[in-house]
Amino acid sequence: MKPKLILLSLILLTGCASTQLVGTWKNPDIVLFDAYKVLVVGMSQDDEVRIEFETQLTERLEQTGVEAMRSIDLFDVEFTSSEKSEEELSEVEQQLLDKGFDAILFTKVVGTENRRTFRERMNKFNNLYTRFSTDYLGHQDMYYDPEYYETFNLYHIETALYCICVDKERELIWKGDFEVTEPSKVNKTIDAYIRLMTTAMQEEDVIF
Repeated sequence: MKPKLILLSLILLTGCASTQLVGTWKNPDIVLFDAYKVLVVGMSQDDEVRIEFETQLTERLEQTGVEAMRSIDLFDVEFTSSEKSEEELSEVEQQLLDKGFDAILFTKVVGTENRRTFRERMNKFNNLYTRFSTDYLGHQDMYYDPEYYETFNLYHIETALYCICVDKERELIWKGDFEVTEPSKVNKTIDAYIRLMTTAMQEEDVIF
């Protein structure tokens, strides 16, 4: 499964905590950062996932009074289909400044790993077996049953807030690291990730 299935798959507050906040970092020189116009960038090769993520996050920002725009409405297909230089990105930042933007909220999948877990075994975790034969018989299929374990992908997702303010360095304001278990429903996963991410930012007086 491609990282697309969660870009934004950022990550949820639902079910058995399939989306978790691993940690955050905030620029120690910034006490409070209020952004007024934010470019939302969700980096993904899957256009549908990118559109869904950027749309949901843009709507969330606007609900809190922050003007926001999706990168898909700013970057054309040619821009994202080829490698860009630092000079070209500096030109983009200047164009954003000219259009009144003061921040970029950038989300991407930075890694993935495959894990496996016991299938439907947790309910037996506290069982006390007083005889070897009972214990063995209850677990012998570990030897030969290919479905004894379930495998799944764990995605590492990062959201970073960059300032592109006038007369200031283009600096990192805040960063959050998240882990998202391979989602079955992308839309719900995106929604849960955004809620978790925006809550974390609000608690640290960033944007919200």
